[in-house]
Amino acid sequence: MIISGKELSAQLKAEMAAQVAEFPEKYGRVPHLVVILVGDNPASVSYVTGKAKASELVGIRNTTLRKPETISEAELLDIIRDLNADDTVDGILVQLPLPKHISESKVIETISKEKDVDGFHPLNVAALWQKEECILPCTPKGIIKMLKAAGVEIKGRRAVVIGRSNIVGLPVAKLLLDENATVTIAHSRTENLPELTRQAEILVVAIGRPKFVTGDMVSEGTVVIDVGVNRDPETGKLCGDVDFSAIEPKASVITPVPGGVGPMTICCLMENTIECFLRKR
Repeated sequence: MIISGKELSAQLKAEMAAQVAEFPEKYGRVPHLVVILVGDNPASVSYVTGKAKASELVGIRNTTLRKPETISEAELLDIIRDLNADDTVDGILVQLPLPKHISESKVIETISKEKDVDGFHPLNVAALWQKEECILPCTPKGIIKMLKAAGVEIKGRRAVVIGRSNIVGLPVAKLLLDENATVTIAHSRTENLPELTRQAEILVVAIGRPKFVTGDMVSEGTVVIDVGVNRDPETGKLCGDVDFSAIEPKASVITPVPGGVGPMTICCLMENTIECFLRKR
């Protein structure tokens, strides 16, 4: 089974649109998401455009603030603080990566925990691990939704996560643990990695290396979630962290790139924005 993130996200966004349509009468307005884009990185511009389109489909108000790459760190932080204080703003997202002169950690920490729709704020991360109420990171949240929509049994399964970032690797491992899977966290240089991945019943790969996971690294019937978005060095086309053509015949479930996890990330961003809006009420 190839899981289409596009189809699932379209279904979920339609449900959210019906929900949001009732907000003006109930609450006097709709949720408001502000996205800050620094510079003109083509990938970042594409991501921000996708978020604006999704907001329009769901009925969320979207404001994109485009700033030059030369903006100072202090000025960017002041903009975020102003948005924190603005009661008409429910969610704040700063598109990553940022120019080298701006500290991404400072930016993430400055965004109000209550408006942190990405789920990256240290207090949200800590709450996730403490099993307290928090805003879940969009990509890990989307992965769990995809697995459940595909009818994948998570409880009791052996899961291997390749990747240790705070954005995907660690939080998706935590969410799998919360679903009662047995989870092993690895990285691209883990000793005997192929032996480890062949034992996985659920394999999540999020390292940003094109076609890193080859066919001989996956056993028959494995559920494969590919989070990577890369350029194939041979063809220049988009590809994932796994060799799709080699693994797809062996996998019981697999996500494609593009069209797999990516659309669900944006879908969960919309859901998080609505969640931030409702928590204030």
